[in-house]
Amino acid sequence: MGPRKRLTLYWLLEVRRLITFKIEVEREEDGRWLAEVVELPGVMAYGDDQDAAVSKVQALALRVIAERLEHGEAGPELLSISFNAA
Repeated sequence: MGPRKRLTLYWLLEVRRLITFKIEVEREEDGRWLAEVVELPGVMAYGDDQDAAVSKVQALALRVIAERLEHGEAGPELLSISFNAA
């Protein structure tokens, strides 16, 4: 019973780990805003304003993470997620 309890506690600690994704935002020459999730290559979205770009890229990031979880390509550390706009 001892080793099993240790394994269970370790698993709970891993599931509760918080992962924060950094969003970088910049304005293009044509006036559109581009937001990118740095830790997820290729996850970027345009918006007419900064808030729209950030909202779109957050939604896209969640879709990418959901897809990875569904296909077993991501570990349990992605179960608690937050975003920080840079």
